[in-house]
Amino acid sequence: MNGNLIQIDGSRPSPVLEARPGWLKVRAPVGPNYRSLKQLVADQRLHTVCESARCPNIGDCWERHTATFMILGNICTRACGFCAITTGRPGPIDEEEPERVAEAIARLGLRHAVITSVNRDEQPDGGAHIFAEVIRAIRRRCPRTGIEVLVPDFKGVWWALDRVMDARPDILNHNIETVPRLYQIVRPQAKYERSLELLHRAKEREPDNLTKSGMMLGVGEDLDEVRQSMRHLRLVGCDILTLGQYLRPSQQHIPVIRYVSPDEFRQLKEEGLAMGFRHVESGPLVRSSYHADEQVPR
Repeated sequence: MNGNLIQIDGSRPSPVLEARPGWLKVRAPVGPNYRSLKQLVADQRLHTVCESARCPNIGDCWERHTATFMILGNICTRACGFCAITTGRPGPIDEEEPERVAEAIARLGLRHAVITSVNRDEQPDGGAHIFAEVIRAIRRRCPRTGIEVLVPDFKGVWWALDRVMDARPDILNHNIETVPRLYQIVRPQAKYERSLELLHRAKEREPDNLTKSGMMLGVGEDLDEVRQSMRHLRLVGCDILTLGQYLRPSQQHIPVIRYVSPDEFRQLKEEGLAMGFRHVESGPLVRSSYHADEQVPR
């Protein structure tokens, strides 16, 4: 622990940690599935959040034949304090992208695909129609592939959410990311209540469909605040929860305030299951799509 300090709650500075503990070490990505997926993504002119967000689990997931495709380009209209994806003015929407995503999934034989995107706040529907077309294209080419969509909040434009739901993904995922107190630091262009409302609307519209959300820990929250947000998610019918450790992508991003221990993650998993979550993936290296293939009923 060093002497650097950051103001988190407006009243009390917290220590910034530098050295990562041993439980956060991962092997470099290797293996034939990893290499083939990387080459195909490049050939098809696609993006994956695994690469753009520098996910530590890329080798594990790609070897398991799961991947998270990032549609609508790789430039985001928002500037979240935790995210490694580039902020700026995106290019035009690529209407042919859905077929290329489906082609990649078919050629790789993926058993589960997660589709996410940058925020496209300049678009009236936030890019929702491309989400829907990707789902439909995958269904045509790969009817046995599980499909999870990790969607933005669409700025509360709920007919855009309806467009996605009309295509019937297996899992509708939207991450709240952190506790309400830290939103101005972590997600300054988002609203905690709006994210909960999105999950509520999705579940209310399709009660039998799975909804999912996730949080990253270690940005200044305390565990009681995490538990309260977990309860909020259950109140809106959220079925699946992911909890993982925030890792700072660069010195320009918000710092890590605390490394949450594996024992604490295990405790939160037990508490989440007791609250009624259908599945809880909780651990230092967990990310939103980690082991996502295990969360879809077959």
